[in-house]
Amino acid sequence: MTITYQYKFYPDTNQKIELNQWLRICRYWYNRQLGDRFDWWEMNRTSVNCCPLITSIAPVREKPNYYSQKQQLPIIKKDLVQVFHSGELLDFARVDSTVLQDVSKRVDKAFERFIVGDSNGNKSGKPRFKSEASFRTMTFATANPSWIKLARKNWFYLRLPKLGIIKVRMHRPIPGGFVIKQVSVTKKADGWFVQLILEDVTVPSISADVVVPNWDNSLGMDAVLHEDVYLATSDGEKITSLKPLRKNQAKLTQISTKRNKCKRGSKARRKLAKKEGRQHLHIARSRKDFHYKTAHRLVRTGKKVFFHEDLNLKGLTKRNQAKQSEDGTYLPNGQSAKSGLNKSWSDAAFGNFFKTLDYIASIAGAVVISKHPAYTSMVLSYRNEIVFTDGNIRDYWDEQNSLMVNRDINAAINLKRLGLGIFPSIKRRSGKLSVVGSMDDSTIKEILHTLHRAARSLHHT
Repeated sequence: MTITYQYKFYPDTNQKIELNQWLRICRYWYNRQLGDRFDWWEMNRTSVNCCPLITSIAPVREKPNYYSQKQQLPIIKKDLVQVFHSGELLDFARVDSTVLQDVSKRVDKAFERFIVGDSNGNKSGKPRFKSEASFRTMTFATANPSWIKLARKNWFYLRLPKLGIIKVRMHRPIPGGFVIKQVSVTKKADGWFVQLILEDVTVPSISADVVVPNWDNSLGMDAVLHEDVYLATSDGEKITSLKPLRKNQAKLTQISTKRNKCKRGSKARRKLAKKEGRQHLHIARSRKDFHYKTAHRLVRTGKKVFFHEDLNLKGLTKRNQAKQSEDGTYLPNGQSAKSGLNKSWSDAAFGNFFKTLDYIASIAGAVVISKHPAYTSMVLSYRNEIVFTDGNIRDYWDEQNSLMVNRDINAAINLKRLGLGIFPSIKRRSGKLSVVGSMDDSTIKEILHTLHRAARSLHHT
């Protein structure tokens, strides 16, 4: 079994200078290799609609790969390397060899995903050259248990090659029997962090059992994003949203405004930029902590199958199309209100949450399944009637059952029905929607019981 633990460590002044220089060298090495691959890509490809009439006399250059680029390192280390645009001299010999080799591996993976794709055939976008803000992690590809020299109650001392011994804050103990296999060092806005990849071959890897979903062991979840509600479940529960960006927006804006007023390159501007970075880091950590706590809360319900909406987050956060009049002037297109909605979607980060839930559920032997949510918000869950025709209808009063049906909980129940295969089929005939399908009485009673319980709890709150 392999796990990853992160700790904060405290290098001294000389070690900080050395680590920053390592980052500079690794960033240059990454960009140099990526630029070499782009040169090969442009020189050895032809567009689909083009036919080369003139053939180059020069032989076709061999495609650069991980091994060919890694073999350049012994030659580069023999002398200082001068950066073309700045004249800066870089000494590759001062960086650990496994760190530079891992940079070559990162370039190889990024470029292969661009031209070949991953195991599922999905291609990534064109790799970007790294800046100081986007390259902050270095990896020691090989590590061994002897790197931990001494462990105290709250601290342990880690020896890194060519850096020496560094003091690390042990806020969580290293599990017994696990040994270090790999070490990564990351520079963040509030200091330096180390990630230890630990392995224990005696602990078997978790293998999820085949789970057959039924009404009792499954849970439907509807992404609400309305007022202070984050998630609605098919058990009649509503989970309150954290909104970390909204709560810290005023403070973040204040810091950004002060920074923009300062002169570029001044000490005050750099100081405020660091403060702004720490504020962004606080928001991201708050959001991540909320995701993990919510995921654990859902898994502790004992459910084995979780159904959620397959949200098109890219489309939901897309800007509205511009509208122009005949004289060329732009007309109102509702983008002002849409910008606020886009920020709320980004603040909620449902994509990251469902990934976190999938990870936590897999450890507990559960599974997370996404479903296309077409018409789940419109159909009444216990009668197969289209009731919620407008997004502004948040509640529906059913006179027959003396029941106030909440739109979000109703949608969560429909997602559960969709996952279990008992959701009706919706057909459009002559411009009108018709619902085709039926349910057994026991399922209807279960749904009504859940909705009555949810109505009572919402009334008390």
